[in-house]
Amino acid sequence: MTDPNRLEVVVRTHENTLYRAALSLLGDPQEAEDAVQDAFLKYLEKAPVLDGAGYERAWLLRVTLNLCKSRLRSPWHRRRAPLLDTYPAAAPEEQTALEAVLSLPPKERAAVHLYYYEGYQTTEIAAITGEAEGTIRSRLSRARAKLRGLLEGE
Repeated sequence: MTDPNRLEVVVRTHENTLYRAALSLLGDPQEAEDAVQDAFLKYLEKAPVLDGAGYERAWLLRVTLNLCKSRLRSPWHRRRAPLLDTYPAAAPEEQTALEAVLSLPPKERAAVHLYYYEGYQTTEIAAITGEAEGTIRSRLSRARAKLRGLLEGE
């Protein structure tokens, strides 16, 4: 990274995308901020040579998701309880949908977020997460069924 302002451009370009992905996986705003910050530190340390903005975004998303998975596996994460009973949303129907998505297991939650919120196709999600495309489709299918049950059950 030869340009001193390059990191600032990368942060401004991708910070919201990475934060939303981390928040959907972790469910905690502070943990999500830490994961995104760690991802940008990795970007600064590794200085990957990437062909374009799409590759840069995919690399950063993959690093962020891997950092989130590491946080979920840590003993500290398993021993703490969330402070909020509900999560803020703009409208009541969004609140219900957000709580339903956050109730999904982390791997299904990540697939739903990348597919519906970030607009990735299943092949792209498979490449980002390092999993088989069929696995991603199965997770999306299971997540849809669970969300349908949760949202129709009210």
